[in-house]
Amino acid sequence: MSNASPAEQAIIKTTYGDLTIAFWPEVAPKTVANFKKLASEGFYNGTAFHRIIKGFMIQGGCPNTKAGQKGMPGTGSPGYQIKAEFNDKSHVRGVISMARSANPDSAGSQFFICHGDAKFLDKQYTAFGKLSAGDDVLERIATVPTQSGGGGEKSTPIDRIEVTSVEIVPAA
Repeated sequence: MSNASPAEQAIIKTTYGDLTIAFWPEVAPKTVANFKKLASEGFYNGTAFHRIIKGFMIQGGCPNTKAGQKGMPGTGSPGYQIKAEFNDKSHVRGVISMARSANPDSAGSQFFICHGDAKFLDKQYTAFGKLSAGDDVLERIATVPTQSGGGGEKSTPIDRIEVTSVEIVPAA
């Protein structure tokens, strides 16, 4: 009998529908634990997907995207950074991975979900799970019209795509 806790998954509830994530604790245990901790604290509630590049990825998890926040979307964090856990999981459609700055160990709360294959990110970003349900929702979010934002990149969604909650539940 092992002491392993039962497998859990995340349900990311958005104004566009639900995304269900199956975690990969075997390759990114600290990253999975961090995401689950932030979710259970309600950190992600009221954030929005602030960066969308169709065919590439949708990015969220920035506290600066909450209503009334002043900071630039995409620059917020939980106030700490976690060490990268690069692994052999490939960045293909539906994979969730940690967003970061140029420093490999700069991830905190922001994550992205691949909309297309992004294998050039393999072993450079911490992949920590994959969609087990909600591919249609991923498609709806990834195809929202975008406009140029702060960096000139045409990746800012015209419509607000809010994360209403992230629930950690036993895996089906």
